[in-house]
Amino acid sequence: MLKLVSATLIATSIIFGAFSNQNVVVAQTCASKCGKRPLQFVPGQLVSIEVTNKTPRLLKLQKIESSGFIQIQPGQTLKFQQTQVTEPNMSLVFWDDTGRALTANLSKPNFATLRVELRPNWYQPGDRSIYLRDDGMVNVL
Repeated sequence: MLKLVSATLIATSIIFGAFSNQNVVVAQTCASKCGKRPLQFVPGQLVSIEVTNKTPRLLKLQKIESSGFIQIQPGQTLKFQQTQVTEPNMSLVFWDDTGRALTANLSKPNFATLRVELRPNWYQPGDRSIYLRDDGMVNVL
């Protein structure tokens, strides 16, 4: 009789416990929900950067290591000389003088090229810079 009561109490507590906690997280692989792999280059590799203005307005770019900014016309593509991925970290800042937000779409068309397409974005604040880290990772800030 004591075993029956114990078994009933355990079964009841397991059933009520399962129904009372509906926020249980189940571990799964990310085979279908991983998202895109982040862009990465080999540390020390020489990387060339192509920037294309896909907006209808004049944009400005500045490599943080250089002193001045560069204007890029609508539809124009600028190619920057190869930059070594290791020191110093390379930053490319971009903006629209009208204050409109931009989106930077990144791609890696080949082993040593980072392609950046600047497009209009309707939501503030938008993207403002590309940061090529010394570990080879690329961040959009």
